[in-house]
Amino acid sequence: MSTTHYDLLSRLVAYPGPELRAEVAHAVVALSESYPRAAQKLEHFLQLLPADDLLALRELHTRTFDVQPITSLDIGYTLFGEDYKRGALLANLSSEHTRVGNDCGTELADHLTNVLRLLPKLIDASLREELVRVLLGPALEEMIREFDPTRLAKKEALYKKHHKTLIEAAAGETRVAYRHLLEAIFEVLRQDFSLKTTLPREQESSFAKAVSTELGIEDCDGCTSAPGGTP
Repeated sequence: MSTTHYDLLSRLVAYPGPELRAEVAHAVVALSESYPRAAQKLEHFLQLLPADDLLALRELHTRTFDVQPITSLDIGYTLFGEDYKRGALLANLSSEHTRVGNDCGTELADHLTNVLRLLPKLIDASLREELVRVLLGPALEEMIREFDPTRLAKKEALYKKHHKTLIEAAAGETRVAYRHLLEAIFEVLRQDFSLKTTLPREQESSFAKAVSTELGIEDCDGCTSAPGGTP
């Protein structure tokens, strides 16, 4: 299995360095022939990235994935929240990373960058197929869904209720720029593994539920009782 395009895509997801825009432009060219739809999504991503401003690039990444995030890049957390299933996934992925010498750096074993670099290194093709179909594909779809305006508004309400304020987001469509990158990655996986896009789901995501739990906030619009049940 070719490693080139997965290595390229993993670098685009990572915390941005000064070379990010050049790397995205290179990925557009590299994918344009075999993955034209993915290349188009990367072009859109590139157009939305702040130009000649590394601080703005890094702030966009941080606000999207780390501080009052839209979504998480940890696929286990996206799918399972803090459920014990994530712990089992982390243990299994760590074993596979170690087996093939895939250095995870400072990120966890289920971080999207590490999983993308792991895919072409896996010796067992059936394991690779299962990882994509059962975990990576569904996680990416869930990450992409988190950019839906309704879900964004709900998370912002949670953050504001807990923090009393919201960190100022990037203006306009730039705020959701990383959606196009995630869609490009899913498109590559779709072609390589014949993935089928599932129908949109209306229920709250595991990620949003985990955020609510971490903030200690119950979604109880209309509740009037004080803590302890006292009106």
